[in-house]
Amino acid sequence: MSTPVETGEPEKRRLTQAGRRTRERIVETAAELMFHRGAGGTSIPDIQAAAGVSASQIYHYFGDKQGLILAVINHQTESKIVQQGPLLDGLDSIEALREWCDMAGDRQDALGCVGGCEIGSLAGELADGDQATRMVLVAAFDRWEGPIRSGLARMQTRGELSENADVAALATALMAAIQGGMLLSQVRRSSTAYRQAVSAAIDHIESHLVRYRGGGAVSSV
Repeated sequence: MSTPVETGEPEKRRLTQAGRRTRERIVETAAELMFHRGAGGTSIPDIQAAAGVSASQIYHYFGDKQGLILAVINHQTESKIVQQGPLLDGLDSIEALREWCDMAGDRQDALGCVGGCEIGSLAGELADGDQATRMVLVAAFDRWEGPIRSGLARMQTRGELSENADVAALATALMAAIQGGMLLSQVRRSSTAYRQAVSAAIDHIESHLVRYRGGGAVSSV
């Protein structure tokens, strides 16, 4: 799995155990509210009320709302990486890719396809804002896409994926299918679009597998 990247958040102060718990409660509360209302539709007073904290505590830990938004992006990224950890660590077969994507589709079904992707929804709202926030979003997607690239690279090293396959491009294509599929599924309230998009992307990856005929390897591309 890829290592954590520079978060872009203001430097964290040395916190007591109680301070860490308070900070985590604020971030988790803000993340939940922003997932349902968007960053623009979530105010500091909203977060205060839901988390049971004062405005001064929020500004103490995060500096301003932008600092809190950066913390939320990193929280959502870390949560997704941890939640999907066992599958992300083993994305080195077509079967594993399909299982991982199916799990996300099942989660969308469980949520009624409401809200879309936690990171993608924030990206759609914030990507055209300030540069610092955009770069944190870039890092978030890079960190999420990294295990796909790593898994495909392992397949290529083992001789299962054609040496001519562009691993980085295939990983990006799958990530784009995931994000676009989730957006359409959110709009249509059905995971069908997501499942069709990721299936087509994985079929494309599968077309780069090396086939064996008559004792020799034959690239399928």
